[in-house]
Amino acid sequence: MSTLELGTAPTDAEPGTPPGTGTTVCGWVRPGPTVRERRADILLGLGMALAAVIGTELARGASSAKVDLGIGGVEAYVLSAATVLPLCFRRRYPIPVLLAVAVLFVVSGERVTFAFAGNLTTQASMFMAIYAAVAWAVDRRLMKASVAVVFIAMFGWLTINFVKALRNNSIEGPNHALFSPYVSSVVLTVALNVLYFFGAYFWGRTAWGIARQQHELEQQAAELAAQQEANSRRAVIDERLRISRELHDVVAHHISSIGVQAGGARRVMDTDPAAAKDALSVIENSSRTAVNEMRQLLGMLRAADPELDVAGTGPKAPQAGADRLPALIAEVNGEGLQVGFHQIGPPVKLPETVSVSVYRIAQEALTNVRRHSTARSAHITLRYLGDAVELEVIDDGRPKHAPVGSRLGHVGIRERVGLLGGESEIGPRPVGGFRVRVRIPLNPQNRPMTEGSLDE
Repeated sequence: MSTLELGTAPTDAEPGTPPGTGTTVCGWVRPGPTVRERRADILLGLGMALAAVIGTELARGASSAKVDLGIGGVEAYVLSAATVLPLCFRRRYPIPVLLAVAVLFVVSGERVTFAFAGNLTTQASMFMAIYAAVAWAVDRRLMKASVAVVFIAMFGWLTINFVKALRNNSIEGPNHALFSPYVSSVVLTVALNVLYFFGAYFWGRTAWGIARQQHELEQQAAELAAQQEANSRRAVIDERLRISRELHDVVAHHISSIGVQAGGARRVMDTDPAAAKDALSVIENSSRTAVNEMRQLLGMLRAADPELDVAGTGPKAPQAGADRLPALIAEVNGEGLQVGFHQIGPPVKLPETVSVSVYRIAQEALTNVRRHSTARSAHITLRYLGDAVELEVIDDGRPKHAPVGSRLGHVGIRERVGLLGGESEIGPRPVGGFRVRVRIPLNPQNRPMTEGSLDE
């Protein structure tokens, strides 16, 4: 019979079919029912048992002939209730419940014939047992074997009843239709039973598949969240490491200057005290500037991942700085984006870390415009505000329809500006386009002290 295919289907016939141990091939096993679901099953089973007893009594009253209630006059009621009571554990023990309901279903059909066909509760019990077994069974191979056995038994029982009816000539009728009453009855009964049993099976399989898909979606969401968090952390670390390399250049310049001035002061200390005094003054100012630059970044840079390998970065590029913004703009203009530049206020000498940060922020902002925007033009404005410097990069485009990245560049910009005690504003403009605007104080004494400052 075709139902035998349910038990002999190959492993890949249903995604996640388990091996002999009962664990799924893809590593997923449907979690068992919750306490609330178990309680709901118990209440459902008890309610259906009561409904089955009432249905049996109603069938007895509706019968035109005298009915046999069985042993002690209560067998019919006991069997009706017993057929549905296993459903109290349908999600907790789905396969044993299926087998128990199947046995009681056949016994009830043989012993309580007057109420079997008309008792909807009894009829529903078999459907629910098949559905629960397919939807909740952990061992998928055992489930398929159990369902196949039940199907063979049910259709075999149906066939035996057809044979009995044919021998007893119990299906007769006066109508002269295309098919005889017996053939019509057999076709209708088989069709209804096929819909009944296989409908329960495929409905349960759909429920199991939906549960598995939901689990996979939840797992993917958790993995994406973890990956996004790791990428954000890596972006911050990469930005700190780049700052550390730039800080090395800044401090090395001051230390070299200190060394030169100290050597000169030593040589002229006896012959020209005034020159030695000037050299010592330069040393004092250079060392103070170097300390002020380092104290803003040292504590945060200590938090960078020590396992990252920053060696072998290749040939050293020219030192980045605010004075190199025109060269950056000229480079970008040759790549299909027209960039304007406007400077407001008299230029002043910026601290090295601030100058480098202004260049890096403009570079990152223009890179985002090229990669993730439809903009044809952009504009950079550099404002000298006396005690601070402000950089603004705006464009006239819209985000591309394709995936636009994870905005980790914005994370790096905020990290850099935050380390320097500045403020940042990144987001779409009300009139269209996108804006990146940062303001960085020039006076190191006004910047917030970090945990790892040299005052420790």
